[in-house]
Amino acid sequence: MSTDVVVIHTDGGCRPNPGPGGWGAVLRHRERVREMYGGDPGTTSNNRMELTAPIMALEALTRPVVVHLHTDSTYVRNGITKWVLGWERNGWLTAAKQPVKNVDLWQRLQAACSRHQVEWFWVKGHSGIADNELADELATRGLLEAVECSRDLVP
Repeated sequence: MSTDVVVIHTDGGCRPNPGPGGWGAVLRHRERVREMYGGDPGTTSNNRMELTAPIMALEALTRPVVVHLHTDSTYVRNGITKWVLGWERNGWLTAAKQPVKNVDLWQRLQAACSRHQVEWFWVKGHSGIADNELADELATRGLLEAVECSRDLVP
């Protein structure tokens, strides 16, 4: 594995929640910056979009690297760093014996993380951290484009 560090900031959200959603990611490696975003014009949730952002960013990396991944979602950070192994061990049931929500995305995130050495960081949203603010803007762009695209498809 390369010792290069890729710094990623991610964000996701919906309007309303649940409703159409968008995700955004900013990837930095040395002097290079890549911006990514997308959306879901259907009915999704903030949590699904928050999970989709790091999945898409990690899946975009072409080789195994060290990743510093920043998210303002405690759901994502706690889920991947504290809860996911227990869920997996318990057959994807929570401690309350309920099915884990968004299990498809948790499994995909686990797989995406397994290729890399990922260190997770929580950042306060809307606190002036430039790349987190940019990820938020990209998520909004993804949401708006998804909604606009869905309008174009309806006769």
